[in-house]
Amino acid sequence: MTKRHGYAVLSALVALVVVLSAVIYITVAADDGTPRGSFAGDRPHRDSSVAPASTGTWVGSWSTAPAGGEPGTETAGLAGRSVRNVVHASTAGTSARITLSNLYGQSPLTISHASVALSAGDGSAAAAEETMRRLTFNGSGAVVIPAGGQVLSDVVRLTVPHDTDVLVTTYSPTPSGPVTYHPHAQQVSYVAQGDRTEDATGTPYTERTPYWRYVTALDVLSNEARGTVVVFGDSITDGITSTVGANRRWTDVLAGRLRTAVASGDDLPRYGVVNEGISGNQVLADGLGRPAENQSGLGRFGRDALSRTNAKVVVIDLGINDILRNPRLADPDKIVEGLRTLVRQAHARGLKVVGATLMPFEGHRGWTPAREAVRQQVNARIRAGGVYDSVVDFDRSLRDPYDPRRLRPDYDSGDHLHPSDLGFARMGDVFDLTTLKGAGQTEL
Repeated sequence: MTKRHGYAVLSALVALVVVLSAVIYITVAADDGTPRGSFAGDRPHRDSSVAPASTGTWVGSWSTAPAGGEPGTETAGLAGRSVRNVVHASTAGTSARITLSNLYGQSPLTISHASVALSAGDGSAAAAEETMRRLTFNGSGAVVIPAGGQVLSDVVRLTVPHDTDVLVTTYSPTPSGPVTYHPHAQQVSYVAQGDRTEDATGTPYTERTPYWRYVTALDVLSNEARGTVVVFGDSITDGITSTVGANRRWTDVLAGRLRTAVASGDDLPRYGVVNEGISGNQVLADGLGRPAENQSGLGRFGRDALSRTNAKVVVIDLGINDILRNPRLADPDKIVEGLRTLVRQAHARGLKVVGATLMPFEGHRGWTPAREAVRQQVNARIRAGGVYDSVVDFDRSLRDPYDPRRLRPDYDSGDHLHPSDLGFARMGDVFDLTTLKGAGQTEL
């Protein structure tokens, strides 16, 4: 072989390597990590949906507080049934992860199969089939959650639009004792017999339920938000008199307003909003049981507020049940000191706290002049600036101008304590979005 011929062969080989490298690069760059459909019926390839995190910030898009063990599940739990929870995303993301809780279980909970998908959008249990993703936990499709514990799923690549329903489905094959749940979800979820975790049609899900079970959080990897607002409260925050399935809690209104304002170019922080309200919750007193059902605000604050993903601001609307449910006359000093304790804990984590005044409730069966006096004293301390960093005055905004001890009639659901849909809208509308500025915790 001549030297010239050798150079020609070498040049050709180099050119071939360059071309092959370019093809490989283009192929990899074009792969966005989205699971591809298989040839068998073109169904989603669910086993390859786990994906490494890409760019963005992990934030809370939805969450709920575990409130107790579901009555009637003390022995068998929900063994042999699939639970399809319907949750509502407050902010968008390109990947997702789920938290499951066995806080009130008295034995290990085996989840042998779990999935996440976008709702088909018709209010049923049907999923948008191409979005169905199998959840894994440390690489395994099954997980055992110890009694009193919780688990975070692996990340799945899934585009979650804001203001969208997401389906989180779990299957437990064996009895597990009490089911950790959140009553008063104001959202219909579903149950099916057998393992129907990845059924996209929704047809087997013939049982409807007003509860959320096991699932306590949906986090998303977001380019839309940079942090999380955690709203911590009682049944008013829980939204128990809002229209079921309509997402008309005051926190839903707040999330929509903040998202719209940021999109319009307002100088406001880009936050998702999550709801940590529990009906009947008090600042000071626990419910019954061990662990306590409806644990006090002081007892659950670390778990339900401070530990939420990328929390920046906590909004507290709590205290009315300390007045209503105390068999004796509540001490306003103790309520205020309890609230200040929550604020100190938040400050220790670098979080800003916005607090709400307690709304009127004359006409409710628990109202008395003495209890009204306690409410007025607590509100006076809050308005004086000695409790929270900023204040939202729900009392002043929703009370009847002709009888300030009552809710305005069109803001009253009818029980004289909880707002109507219009009242919840008013709460979300009067919240000053600028109070969310100047917050944030140190990245650890």
